Amino acid sequence: MRSIDYDTEQYQDYARGRAVSQRQQQTWISAFEAVLPERRPLVGLDVGSGTGRFTPALARAFGPVTGVEPSVRMREVAQAQSQHPEVRYLAGSAEDMPVPSGSADYALMFLSWHHVQDKPRAARELARVLRPGGRLLLRANFSDHHPRPWWLEYFPRGYEADASIFQPLHEVIETFTSVGWRVADFGTVTEPSAGTLGDMLERLRLRTLSFFAQLSPEELEVGFRRLEEAVAAGPDAPAPVFAEPLLTLELR
Repeated sequence: MRSIDYDTEQYQDYARGRAVSQRQQQTWISAFEAVLPERRPLVGLDVGSGTGRFTPALARAFGPVTGVEPSVRMREVAQAQSQHPEVRYLAGSAEDMPVPSGSADYALMFLSWHHVQDKPRAARELARVLRPGGRLLLRANFSDHHPRPWWLEYFPRGYEADASIFQPLHEVIETFTSVGWRVADFGTVTEPSAGTLGDMLERLRLRTLSFFAQLSPEELEVGFRRLEEAVAAGPDAPAPVFAEPLLTLELR
């Protein structure tokens, strides 16, 4: 996978390109609620918080949240656009978080695990910052449990290039269980539609998905031409929905 420098790429369009509707956001909050303890408040970490698309919602639902994000530009957008009295954003990464040991009840990693460079170190660091019994909500794609979005078929090597970004599920589980975690739950969550096909095309044109960084300019040109032709036949049709994996790990 080609790594992405969010301080020079994507940060200007990320919040718009990766926006979630209120219904989509609530669907995820409900899924997280189902695997977290019932007591409130819960102290949370949003690891790889980006522009903060989930951070305030986590605070409203569960209690104080620290967003941990390595990109200066992404944090700047979050601090300007994703504020909440119980949210703060700090510089850091999954491998090195500037928070005390045993200080959080849960951590969320929402489509950020594939960006982690040293995954064994991150698994240990996540274990350090959570209390015993703490839970990690890992919304990640896996090469063998992949939602296969409808638009991938229009790009040369679409499915292959996208799957190459992600690890197989068993490999991710082994990384965590080898340092004291256990699998608490694994399932899928189906978001409400992201809007119309035309709406989705406009967001995809912003190229704020890691997938687009894996293709050549020629492949991108061919893929967007094919996609635009397909969407032109019915731009007001609702965008298809698909089941997205959610792995919940518990610290022993």
